[in-house]
Amino acid sequence: MRLNRYILTTLVKILLVILLALILFVLGTMIGYGGIGGGMPLKVFYPGLWTHILNFMK
Repeated sequence: MRLNRYILTTLVKILLVILLALILFVLGTMIGYGGIGGGMPLKVFYPGLWTHILNFMK
């Protein structure tokens, strides 16, 4: 019983860290593209932008 509770709390902590990292990634890209890059921050969610970035990196 005690082991199950430990595993569950550890999994919840890991999921929270992954969720926080995802949120910070999205906010960072919005700030970088919108604030520093001079574009519209919500344009980060357009798939065309990501294909352009990936093609540029090839």
